[in-house]
Amino acid sequence: MILRAARAADAGAMADLQNGIIALGGTTAYQQPRSVAEVRESYITGADVICCHVAEEEGRILGFQSVGAHPGLPAGMADIGTFVASGHQRRGIGVRLFGASRAACRAAGITALNATIRADNPAGLACYARLGFADYAHDPAWALADGRVVGRISKRLDL
Repeated sequence: MILRAARAADAGAMADLQNGIIALGGTTAYQQPRSVAEVRESYITGADVICCHVAEEEGRILGFQSVGAHPGLPAGMADIGTFVASGHQRRGIGVRLFGASRAACRAAGITALNATIRADNPAGLACYARLGFADYAHDPAWALADGRVVGRISKRLDL
């Protein structure tokens, strides 16, 4: 498996991966498919992007992790999001991506990371806990765009 910085040309494959996760439901707050342009801007080329890495195997992107600035977070803290293709979870892809993200964040002067995860996503919560993230905020009334209340938990890791 190859880990590398995401490139603008990866946006199509990343959108396909993320849209597959959205279609399955249950793990991401996104409910509507994302366009290639949205993925490119949100995770690769946007002004708020600090870093984005992909995990690639035999020319196929199996996962990606992006870190970006978020206006609701304190100075020095950034938001992290991880997406791993269906059928490839629990293979250590997120952990390996996190090694690259952590190094890039430290180089960029980021001192802490925030991961906000749906409360009904035990695999996502466990993944970030294994990386050392600790709960610091809970929003049990948080609802998806369709009105379903699923709650969410924010986890923090000091770098």
